[in-house]
Amino acid sequence: MVMPLLDTALTVDDSQAFPLGVREARHAPVGKSGSRASVAVYAPGITTLEVAYQAPGQSWRLHALSALPSGIHHGVVDGFPVGTRYGFRAAPKASPKGDQALPLAVPTVDFDGDGGQPLLLDPYGRAVDERDGFLTSVRTSSDFEWGSDQKPDTPWRSTIVYEAHVRGQSMLHPDIPEALRGTYAGMAHPAMIEHLTGLGITALQLLPVHFHLDEPHLQNLGLTNYWGYNTAAFFALHPAYATKAAQEAGPQAVQDEFKDMVKLLHAAGIEVILDVVYNHTAEGGPDGPTLSFRGLGEQKYYRTDGHGKYVDTTGCGNTLNFAEPRVIQMVVDSLKYWVDEFHIDGFRFDLAVTLCRNAANEFDPHHDFLKAVAGDPSLSKVKLFAEPWDIGYGGWQTGRFPVGWVDWNDHYRDAVRSFWVADRAALDNGGRGGSVARLADALSGSASLFEPSGRTRLASLNYITAHDGFTMTDLVSYDRKHNEANGEQNRDGHGDNRSYNHGFEGRTEDEDILARRAQSKRNLMATLMISLGVPMITAGDELGRTQQGNNNAYCQDNPLTWVDWTSTPESHAMLRSTKRVIRLRGEFLAAQPHDYPVRDARSYLYWYDRNGQPMSMDRWNDNGNRVVQLLLGSDDGPVAGLIVVNGGPEDIEVTLPRVANDDGTGKRVFDLRLTTSELHDRRQGTLVASGEPDEVQAYTINIYRT
Repeated sequence: MVMPLLDTALTVDDSQAFPLGVREARHAPVGKSGSRASVAVYAPGITTLEVAYQAPGQSWRLHALSALPSGIHHGVVDGFPVGTRYGFRAAPKASPKGDQALPLAVPTVDFDGDGGQPLLLDPYGRAVDERDGFLTSVRTSSDFEWGSDQKPDTPWRSTIVYEAHVRGQSMLHPDIPEALRGTYAGMAHPAMIEHLTGLGITALQLLPVHFHLDEPHLQNLGLTNYWGYNTAAFFALHPAYATKAAQEAGPQAVQDEFKDMVKLLHAAGIEVILDVVYNHTAEGGPDGPTLSFRGLGEQKYYRTDGHGKYVDTTGCGNTLNFAEPRVIQMVVDSLKYWVDEFHIDGFRFDLAVTLCRNAANEFDPHHDFLKAVAGDPSLSKVKLFAEPWDIGYGGWQTGRFPVGWVDWNDHYRDAVRSFWVADRAALDNGGRGGSVARLADALSGSASLFEPSGRTRLASLNYITAHDGFTMTDLVSYDRKHNEANGEQNRDGHGDNRSYNHGFEGRTEDEDILARRAQSKRNLMATLMISLGVPMITAGDELGRTQQGNNNAYCQDNPLTWVDWTSTPESHAMLRSTKRVIRLRGEFLAAQPHDYPVRDARSYLYWYDRNGQPMSMDRWNDNGNRVVQLLLGSDDGPVAGLIVVNGGPEDIEVTLPRVANDDGTGKRVFDLRLTTSELHDRRQGTLVASGEPDEVQAYTINIYRT
């Protein structure tokens, strides 16, 4: 039966092609604000499109949309308030005109006897409802009481990133109520905020929170995509990370819980960074499910070759087509939505090279997507992190992203792992390690890597571990990956880990091995925090978290991946050491000019050998030389820092470089503020004059202040 229209006549101007998505129509009937919606979707693969929708408590209805030659379908729909479930479908040849009630309560099989056309998610849908395996988009409201919320806007030089999973971060936390564990609310619980602020974290980077689905092969194995890098809706939150109460209340409550989290983190001075996956979608390869983009117009949404076959630069079956302006528009609109509506402070772009491939499928550092982000008033102000690679031809582009972006620096990761872990394995087994030169480049922010793009050392996101790979504890506890639980016969995951088990594979009670592992972890964490650039800690590394050798735990939603908050002497010692080196970093930076180390003319890095003499080329090129001293500071900064690295297997005596006081008279006195050796507690505060000798134990770092 055809339902009567509302008593206010629609005009041509009521229906607009932009902006895309669902929003309140411009001319709502008196007393019925919000019940009339303007609907617009880019669907170039469909000639005639209908929206099927179900208002709360009502039956399903259909409405035919008008089509433009550009591929936009749009219309004004009555009876479409907040909370309405909806989806799009290609209209049958004998489609009814206007709004028509449907005989089925749930549109899973058949619409009015037309054979059961599938519903497609709105690419701009603000929420996704999942019932009995059936997905629909949901209309939500942007209303939220932000009060006096202010973004922390932490300077790059003072930023310390903490990469965490919403669920895994709090699932085992004893001080967080059970109902809040593993949720957005749990992430913002006072106990969690106290940990983050006590540690010195300024930015919380969340693994994907966009609505995602599990790949079919994981479902067949009884596993899930725990990491969430399989997005199905770029404007919608993943509701499973909300509390049970919020999920039962509906999508609006889920959004409110997430916004409450952001608001509380901001109040604590912590920025919120989202890890976003715009390089592919959960529809997978050509044999994957048709959820949205494929049904609306796969030849435009996805990159294809001259024969219409998918071009895959992501390893996930499909690749979003960033040579298509509408795809760029969708992603930019999504980013703006999260910044404007959710007060997000920045983004980490998974496989970011894919987002910058032009029509010839080549990486372009001047890509229209990069220009669109740079020119947008909202996006140009937030933090932008690139994972600067994908699996396509020419996919490794570290250092080539433009000004305004910070690259995940895999060169840094490999250099630090090699020096402190892989080289130690070689030395302990009678071989030779590499020279100190690569480590020195990492300590100084990989300047030469970023200079060609017009950027400085602050363009380097320094990390040693991340969600993908070994945890820091596993890096020093396993020679090989152990991914058997993933159901792929240990074939998955990286084989080049530059790890070292220090004499025994996996867990051990051997005190000597445990002491050497702890030493290596302190070296890794100290190096991360004293390096120029932007440091990132992986959640739980400060506590000694282990995944038992699994370096690809993307499908393990269980205690293997959750942060273990059990307090042990080992976890307490690692936490204390991490806090100290973060605090020391902050103290040093606080004494430097605000732009340190951006303007290199005002900052200095002086390198010395073990005898306190300037490093020579022979020293730099000597693979047997594992000792270096770095004096760093600025012409305008009254305080200098001295870092002494001994990456060799023997205790040595070094002569600190001869440095005059600020007034040019006498020797400057150095205060030993931190050492990664076993003498740490006893030696802290030792004063050593410049030009005088000091002891540095094997495989350690000494950090001095003046």
